[in-house]
Amino acid sequence: MRIVITGASGQLGSELNELLANETEKECYFLDRKQLPLDQMLLIQDILAMYQPDLIIHAGAYTAVDKAEEEPALADLVNHLACEEIAQYCHLHGTKLIAISTDYVFDGGSAVPLTEDAPTAPINVYGRTKLAGENAIQKWCSEAIIIRTSWVYSSYGKNFVKTMCRLMAERDEVNVINDQIGSPTYAKDLARAILKIVDAANWEAGIYHYSNEGEISWYDFAVAIRDFHSFDCQVKPIPMSAYPTPAQRPKYSLLDKSKIKAVYDVVVPEWKESLSKMLAEEIKKY
Repeated sequence: MRIVITGASGQLGSELNELLANETEKECYFLDRKQLPLDQMLLIQDILAMYQPDLIIHAGAYTAVDKAEEEPALADLVNHLACEEIAQYCHLHGTKLIAISTDYVFDGGSAVPLTEDAPTAPINVYGRTKLAGENAIQKWCSEAIIIRTSWVYSSYGKNFVKTMCRLMAERDEVNVINDQIGSPTYAKDLARAILKIVDAANWEAGIYHYSNEGEISWYDFAVAIRDFHSFDCQVKPIPMSAYPTPAQRPKYSLLDKSKIKAVYDVVVPEWKESLSKMLAEEIKKY
């Protein structure tokens, strides 16, 4: 099987690269923004045609949530129109597609875990462009699989966990939001779930949700990071209203994972277990 993975230098792309490093039955091509510029619509299908993939794992995206408010056109190019080009290529060439989306397609008004058919109503540019990408994929490539995820972190790239480790090592006190609820996703776990789908005998198109198990706030997440490393740093809970950002965030975006568990028998680790594994791996590296 020949696979093209976009977003090669991102958190998920890096974890997929690590997991597929010794793969002999899959011919994998990892494309970063230089090799596949997702803001260049006229190039995307021609570049994909050079590789003639059987499957595309589309992990590339514009993910700077606050900056997207200043660059809505660029965010739309990367998160929406590039998805359309990729989906059109897949439709024309019979290529399978797994695309990554986000919990930010929801408005945060729910009080129960969000299923795949819950109403979408994004409240920021990033969420609107990602939802437009989802719609374009479903329009052009009805056989695609879309996986929504949330609060992604990894030992690769920039993310909340690594930022907290740095700040807690430097400061006596950090303020962290305690009224935004969801669940983090260890990118390695998500990568494993994707590969389980790739290797499955069945291919069930549609939208799926994936994050680690549990329901927490960013404050709870930060406390667990502090406790793992025994940082001498006070973590102070603050409301979202005390930390205004250019882009609004959904207050509640916990994803229901029942569908991906049932269809693909995916085992979803608990968030604290995965955090411990990532932090232990980080320690080994340095």
